[in-house]
Formats: sequence, structure tokens, C-alpha cells
Amino acid sequence: MTLNKLIKALLRFILKPLSFVPALLMMYMIFSFSAQDGTTSANLSYKVSYKAVSIADRALDLELTDKQVARCIRKIHFYVRKLAHFSEYFLLAVTVAIPLYVYRIRGIWLIITGGILCVGFAALDELHQYFVSGRSCSVRDVIIDSCGSLIGILVVRILGYIGRKTIFEPLSTHRSY
Repeated sequence: MTLNKLIKALLRFILKPLSFVPALLMMYMIFSFSAQDGTTSANLSYKVSYKAVSIADRALDLELTDKQVARCIRKIHFYVRKLAHFSEYFLLAVTVAIPLYVYRIRGIWLIITGGILCVGFAALDELHQYFVSGRSCSVRDVIIDSCGSLIGILVVRILGYIGRKTIFEPLSTHRSY
């Protein structure tokens, strides 16, 4: 074995397990959000809702009064919270599916393995919220989390397939003369 091949093998041996670091960081972030008490969590999503309404107000030149802004926030607050669930688990699924893909878990096995990891984490996370002051666990949130996870895994699967077919297979069959 040449020194060049040895270095490549050593790098692969070290870097492949590190591909799970983004998923672990995402899990930590989700766990941290879930550890917030009910008031802190509601205030955070209220700020996001307020920011969304403010941006829409400026972009669409609506000139909303404070009362109208508050009414808009009340209307979208629930959806902002649920979109946060979906988005967190979409990103978790992407960060879980990419390393699984690196380890050559593909096709239906990528969906099953990634799905079990993400949905299992979602269920445990909701259970964790049960023990946090002012929070509760919700089957609806696990379903929303699961939908975000499924979409994230499917995006990785589709992009991985497209990349493999359009970039990597042509490169592997390309011969230099």
C-alpha cells in the first residue's frame, strides 16, 4: 500500500465518524429548546412571530397599527410554533441521513434507519417536555416532527441519487488518456 493510499484510508477512518457531529449538534439544539420552560419557549416563538409580521408589514407596506400587529401575531403564533417543529426535525433528518448515506445506507434502508432515529428522538423529546415546567408532550408534535424528518430524509435521498448519477458515476467511468 502506498503512502498516499494509507493517508486517504486514515483520513476516511477519522472523518467518516465525524460526519455525525452535525446531527449530534442538532439533537443538542432541539433538546435545549425543549428544556426551556413554557414561558421562555412562548416568548421566543412570540418574538419570531412578531419579526415575521413586522417584515411582512414593511415589505407589503401595510402600515399596521399595534393592535393589528398583535392580532396578526395571535393568528400566526400557533403555526410559527409548529413550523419550528417541522424545521428542526427536517434539519435533524438531513444531518442524520447524510452520514448514513456516507456509510452506504441507501434506498428504503436510509428511510427506515433515518426515520427510526429521528422519530425516536422526537418521541423522547416530547416525553422530556412532559417533565419541563409549563410544557407538555403532544402526539401531534411527534407527527409534525416525523413529517419534517421524512421530508428531510427524502431530500437527502433524492439529492444523493442525483449526485451519484450525474457527478460521481460519470467521473468513475471517465478515463484519462
